[in-house]
Amino acid sequence: MRVAIGSDHAGVELKNEIVSILNEMKIECIDLGTNGPQSVDYPDFGDKVSREVSSGKVDRGILICGTGIGMSIVANKFPKIRASLCNDLFTAKMSRLHNDANILVIGGRIVGKDLAKEIVTVWFGTEFEGGRHANRLGKIKLIEERFLKK
Repeated sequence: MRVAIGSDHAGVELKNEIVSILNEMKIECIDLGTNGPQSVDYPDFGDKVSREVSSGKVDRGILICGTGIGMSIVANKFPKIRASLCNDLFTAKMSRLHNDANILVIGGRIVGKDLAKEIVTVWFGTEFEGGRHANRLGKIKLIEERFLKK
């Protein structure tokens, strides 16, 4: 599995923690920045990670900003992206189980490193359930295709 990860300045510390967690899990991680505390614009890094996932160059992505809201908005503008803001274990599990989320978004100013480790572990350890949920994702795909044709 290949994962792209990115953050703005508000998420860089947590991003670095998550990179370590992914390494422990033996998941290949491509760090697309940012790498320092200087103020940057979250859409730039949401764009980088979302392009990698949308194009199929990586299997999944992780995005971190202050609240996670901005990164979620950016990521879900891209085709084939199902980004889910998960600041707790239940939403992390359900985003994979029912929504087959391919980008995990976390609020760097909301989630501590211990909870982030648990969220990442649950998110990568949960498989998509399929069944009726696959039908629902099919409907989302149709909406996306109609929008892209315009």
